Amino acid sequence: MCTFADRMNKQRIGYIDAMRGFTMILVVYSHVCGMCLGDRWMGLNDIFFLFRLPCFFFISGWLFEGTSGMSNPRRLICHKFRVQIIPTVIFLLLLAPPPLFFSRLGATKGGYWFTFALFEFFLLYMFSRRYLRKWDGTFAFVISVLAFCYDVFYTRLEHSSLNYQLSIVNCQLSITDVLGFLSFMTWRYFLFFYVGTWVKRHFEAFVRWSNNPVVIVSVIVGFFAISQIPHSDIIPLEYFIFAVGGILGLTMIFTLFRRLVNCQLSIVNYIGTRTLDVYLLHYFFLPRFLLPYGEQLRSWHCKPLEFVAALTLALLVVMVCLAASYVIRLSPFLGYWLFGAKKPSDASDNP
Repeated sequence: MCTFADRMNKQRIGYIDAMRGFTMILVVYSHVCGMCLGDRWMGLNDIFFLFRLPCFFFISGWLFEGTSGMSNPRRLICHKFRVQIIPTVIFLLLLAPPPLFFSRLGATKGGYWFTFALFEFFLLYMFSRRYLRKWDGTFAFVISVLAFCYDVFYTRLEHSSLNYQLSIVNCQLSITDVLGFLSFMTWRYFLFFYVGTWVKRHFEAFVRWSNNPVVIVSVIVGFFAISQIPHSDIIPLEYFIFAVGGILGLTMIFTLFRRLVNCQLSIVNYIGTRTLDVYLLHYFFLPRFLLPYGEQLRSWHCKPLEFVAALTLALLVVMVCLAASYVIRLSPFLGYWLFGAKKPSDASDNP
């Protein structure tokens, strides 16, 4: 297994790519459950939900911390905008051409909210490190709590009666529209992005801590204990499940991959190098025609069977996305604008 120093001297980090690939598979798995089989919580997805997106944002924060471009914020922001926002807008236009496109610019961005939120997280983190250096952790926590509470409010608003919605004053509707466009409800995940940057800054201490068998066993037991807590309308309890469950889950997964995955290239590592490609493409290849068969699958009441079926479909979708990505990237122009790939002249630049 490669040492930490060896990994840091390489352009790519084996266990990070593997963890990214694993998490991307779980993202597609979740969408297969919800959009193709009709139940987003089937096949253990309720457990995966606790750590899937926290892991993704944690990795993003871990990789972003110490980025050389931090010394040139304007250039870094322009680069992130080109790599994340422009490709996402193009694919959203392909998936939902105007006028439908404009109706997809709310909180979930037609399913493409992740890249928008991540770009905003870069901005939030750069702001906090520049102007709130001593309070950046508090800032991340407060942002997360406020966004979580707003998410609860937004969900209840959507399920409220039409008469109640019509009684809201126009000013409130405007604020809701603006916060929806900013995907503010997704900012609850900024906490995990910040945790990733914090772990990167204190990595050696984190490694020593997580290498302690008592610690990692406690983390695993704590995560699965939290996963069994029933959901309720009590917001502090729900946030506890979300935040503590997410932190324990990402710690468990990150430690597992850090200790068990070597630096040799594998299919999971390769998926980890193409997460943006898979994310942008997979909506076009989800087998939604299987939706009528989802009820029949659920009628068996067999979680392992649901898991195997959903995972098989997810892996097939990922493989198709990788093939499509390979073909598209044969054109440097398409690779540059659709997936944020580097130009040949930029190959020597830092990512």
